[in-house]
Amino acid sequence: MSATGLPFDDIRALLRQMPQADGAARHAARHRQEELTKPSGSLGRLEEIAEWLAAWQGRAPTVDRPVVAVFAGNHGIAKKGVSAFPPSVTQSMVENFAAGGAAINQICATFDLGLKIFDLALDYPTADISEEAALGERDCAATMAFGMECLAGEPDLLILGEMGIGNTAVAAAIFAALFGGTAADWVGPGTGHDAAGIARKIAVVDEALDLHRAHFADPLEVLRRLGGREIAAMTGAILAARMQRVPVIVDGFVATASAAVLHAMDPRALDHCLFGHVSAEPGHQKALRIMDKVPLLALGMRLGEGTGAAVAAAVVKAAVACHNGMATFAQAGVANRD
Repeated sequence: MSATGLPFDDIRALLRQMPQADGAARHAARHRQEELTKPSGSLGRLEEIAEWLAAWQGRAPTVDRPVVAVFAGNHGIAKKGVSAFPPSVTQSMVENFAAGGAAINQICATFDLGLKIFDLALDYPTADISEEAALGERDCAATMAFGMECLAGEPDLLILGEMGIGNTAVAAAIFAALFGGTAADWVGPGTGHDAAGIARKIAVVDEALDLHRAHFADPLEVLRRLGGREIAAMTGAILAARMQRVPVIVDGFVATASAAVLHAMDPRALDHCLFGHVSAEPGHQKALRIMDKVPLLALGMRLGEGTGAAVAAAVVKAAVACHNGMATFAQAGVANRD
């Protein structure tokens, strides 16, 4: 319980206590990169990734316990037709995850990634944000705390994803509230809307923005009023990972909306995060540009489920394998200089 009794005060206090990267570990990783049997910088971003991991893990980088955490939530706004699919699909997909039949299951199996699925009260959708706040402050803070539990198994790399019918509309509303613009600047086709569906989605998101506009100065208020449980949980997970110095890979448009809340509070809050890919959802590239984040991949993906971030995790594992497994010039008996 916070000293003031206001749930969000605890979240704000954590941001003020965020640990920073380990400069010595980063320096040691950079020194090793210079000694490996390759021209300096020739592995490009793979070298940067190894140094980034080392800095946050505080040691030589490892990816021995990577976990994909997929949070699923339902949204009251879905009843307004903002998605091409009904809300019942969220529950069906959670069952599909459990049965091993989804895309994320195949990617995790291919790249030896753990997978955890979190069902966030799917029978109780958040309120329709075009009519009222999605969540109360206490409920939002509690959901963020629940998201923090995905660190319980002490992963050394956290990969974040989501599932929730209607959540691209919610994410678009969050981006508009945090970064400016109208619904039309952020709304995209989501699960496959036609032009009429996109127009309907824009109208509903604009209604939500008009209703809550007086509260846009506070990112946590934006989260609770316009967000959803899966988005709040991912925001909490990112913050908990920072406190425990666990590197994070963020997935697409919706997962990035959860990260954007922390970025709006303090841009340094995402220094321990990589963005796995740029989604085919049009607003994602814009959001990444505003946050000055360069995604690892651009594969035209827009599925969610953490799929893009999970594929990016394979790149991170390759970076670690090269960093730790390559021979140095001295070990290989190769001349390092002319």
